[in-house]
Amino acid sequence: MTAAATPVRPPGFFYRPAGKRSSGEALHCEDLSIRDLAQRYGTPLYVYSAATIRSRLRSFHLAFGKAPHTLCYSVKANSNLSVLRLMAKAGCGFDVVSGGELERVLLADRRAAKKVVFSGVGKTPDEMILALKAGILLFNVESESELEALAQCASRMKKSAPVALRVNPDVSAETHPYISTGLHQHKFGVPVREAPALYQRAGQNRWLRSRGVSVHIGSQITDVKPFTASMERVADLIQGLRKNGLEIRYVDAGGGLGINYQGSSEAEFDAQVRDYAEALLTPLRRLRLHLLLEPGRSIVGPAGVLVTRAVYRKTNNGKNFLIVDAAMNDLLRPSLYNAYHKIVPVSQRLDSQSEDLMDIVGPVCETGDFFARDRKMPAVGEGDLLAILDAGAYGMALASNYNTRGRPAEILVEGKSAKLVRRRESFRDMVRNELRTH
Repeated sequence: MTAAATPVRPPGFFYRPAGKRSSGEALHCEDLSIRDLAQRYGTPLYVYSAATIRSRLRSFHLAFGKAPHTLCYSVKANSNLSVLRLMAKAGCGFDVVSGGELERVLLADRRAAKKVVFSGVGKTPDEMILALKAGILLFNVESESELEALAQCASRMKKSAPVALRVNPDVSAETHPYISTGLHQHKFGVPVREAPALYQRAGQNRWLRSRGVSVHIGSQITDVKPFTASMERVADLIQGLRKNGLEIRYVDAGGGLGINYQGSSEAEFDAQVRDYAEALLTPLRRLRLHLLLEPGRSIVGPAGVLVTRAVYRKTNNGKNFLIVDAAMNDLLRPSLYNAYHKIVPVSQRLDSQSEDLMDIVGPVCETGDFFARDRKMPAVGEGDLLAILDAGAYGMALASNYNTRGRPAEILVEGKSAKLVRRRESFRDMVRNELRTH
């Protein structure tokens, strides 16, 4: 980054002077102009920064230091194959929640299977068999019925299944109710008090190997105290299991570390991850465990932006709307969670102080199709480009074809290189699997 650059989401996104003949700035991803990428690939467009992903992985490894640990990247956050290959090359394992996600990992790097943990409440026998064949590290089992089904699959294949029970610690994550998972009223995991009996049952089956304890209390958690509380309960459980002769090697601490959607510096993120590491490690000291971590959003969230173009401006009885070419089918989070994403102009004038109060909305035929409501924005005209920040996680992963809209293209930027990692979806792509019955 040059001295004249203005950080937006370091180290991947920042403004640079637009040129000698302009008094403005232009948003860049690493060394490439977002405006040039939009002109080349069209909009809506997802743009990812490889430098940001690598920087955040490095922050995790530095924070956890010499403590035995493996980062099992949460595939559901962003499952693009090129993103997964980047993670695998960096030495990551993976957290998957479906057979499809496992197959993506195997396609990205088959060798990564030995560092895969398989989570999720509804694993089917076919998915279990796929995972057993692949030789994954751990099944995070979430119910007594699932444990029985896994034992049957392992017996049929004559192959041992490594097991961790996902326990529900009944700890509040103080996050959005849709992404909170650690309370007794949630569908995830088994109550801590019931876990010892299930571990004993697993120990009586020759095809099950109890190797760990798993816990995940929610997503977008910014206060580390709930992590400490959940690890204290897990530590007590492990000590009891070991007294009963079980060889517990792993603790899967899940994911859930939140990001600041208003923006933060690299130093602030480093400090946040250090606090997170201390919250997890302190209750586990002297237990000699290998810690499995499932970061997703905190790695790829700030590494991506959704670039969109303003199509129309309109006013209804004094209410200002900016209609853009991206929609809720491209980025669902604002409609689903009323989530906040900062939105910035791709090109901005330094000598302009004017602002408008507006709703930024998409063209989909739903009132819930919005990216921002009553947002103060620099003056934006029809045809101007905007970047919706922190869209690298749960953006493209939640995209759909609602209103028969093709999903956006995806670009991965590394320095001065931009690689098209997913083509824009065409109408032919959307109807390819439909059959004519009349």
